Amino acid sequence: MPPSNVLVFGRRKAEILPAIAELGLRCVEEKPDVVISYGGDGTLLGAEREWPGVPKVALRDSRRCHVCSHESNETILRHLVENTLKRTEFIKLRATAGDRELTCLNDIILHKMNINAGVRYSVWIDDEHYGHDEIVGDGLVVATPFGSAAYYRSITHSTLRVGIGLAFNNTIEPINHLVLSEDSAIRVVITRGPAQMAVDNNPDVIPVDRGDQIIIRRAGHNAVILAYDWVRYPADQFIFHQTRAEAEADD
Repeated sequence: MPPSNVLVFGRRKAEILPAIAELGLRCVEEKPDVVISYGGDGTLLGAEREWPGVPKVALRDSRRCHVCSHESNETILRHLVENTLKRTEFIKLRATAGDRELTCLNDIILHKMNINAGVRYSVWIDDEHYGHDEIVGDGLVVATPFGSAAYYRSITHSTLRVGIGLAFNNTIEPINHLVLSEDSAIRVVITRGPAQMAVDNNPDVIPVDRGDQIIIRRAGHNAVILAYDWVRYPADQFIFHQTRAEAEADD
């Protein structure tokens, strides 16, 4: 059945409130049926962080937004009211370091703290050691298919349709990037820091140092996006939008 209670998320949300009211949707501050993300890519990530698992609709505020449809906001809202938007679920990842935990829709990033010194670490995948005894570089990126068009793509020049992507960032010795099963567990042990771990655009950053251990695995819930078009492979939609946007910018 169509949603009745929506929560609008975004710094410029006041701009879209009249259009939402005209369609008979009721704006609430808690227990929404749907969260409307009004902004860009980062706004959607923030909306999922604040309201995990609640279905999201991404509307653009005329700025950069690869995750938004090229259909007008009015069209998307009308389809929301008519309950004809397509539901797609995206896996999320969870990273644990000590007693702290972060969850992401896009990616988990481990990065050196000092600009003039690399981070050293070892990696195990499902309890099997991978790569060199000690990997030295700027860090690593673990991405979902949704987030593989971002930092992961800039490192590997590739994207994911399924699974979890593991990319090694600017290592001293060559090491292959991997696409792992969604059920894989990645364990990272810092052998020399300092370094820091971050997810998506979350301002909460976890510092790590020698001897610290990071466990990365699939989160216990998915993100749900309501979109205009059905997408069999979620990343394709956003890669296509990015390519199209870049082409238009070149015209």
